[in-house]
Amino acid sequence: MGKKGIETLVGLFVLLGIVGLVFLALKAANLASFGGGDSYPLVAKFDNIGGLKVRAPVRSAGVTVGRVASITLDAKTYQGVVRLELDRGVQFPKDSSARILTAGLLGDQYVGLEPGADEKNLASGDTITQTQSAVVLESLISQFLFNKAADAGTSAAPAGGNREGKEVRCG
Repeated sequence: MGKKGIETLVGLFVLLGIVGLVFLALKAANLASFGGGDSYPLVAKFDNIGGLKVRAPVRSAGVTVGRVASITLDAKTYQGVVRLELDRGVQFPKDSSARILTAGLLGDQYVGLEPGADEKNLASGDTITQTQSAVVLESLISQFLFNKAADAGTSAAPAGGNREGKEVRCG
């Protein structure tokens, strides 16, 4: 093999390495779906979507069964409207529920689907009516602090009835 043949093979190897890195980067960023499977749309409305993003996974039992296609605001109900694209091979009963969950303690958020028991399945374009909004960590912390402050405010007054802590006797 001559010098030209070796240079061609090295160039081909480098090109394959670059293609592999691009593929890996797109998969890691959820920007490209290489499954190529057919999908069907569903809609779910949430009071609070938290940090949910477009292209976030839709999972059931820990298995990715689709992606979030778009997120908009309903101008009448002021709810977040999340459009989901689910793999055609996975069908869910009509009474299934959707929740916004977090991967780990501070990880990315995703939509979790819990199948129901109805015999009829959700069809293309149907709306999932049973939803649970995202748990916002800041809201939980502020609610905890507010409750602790309220408890401290009610237990601050001594049982004797005055602020100095002296017992007051009548008669």
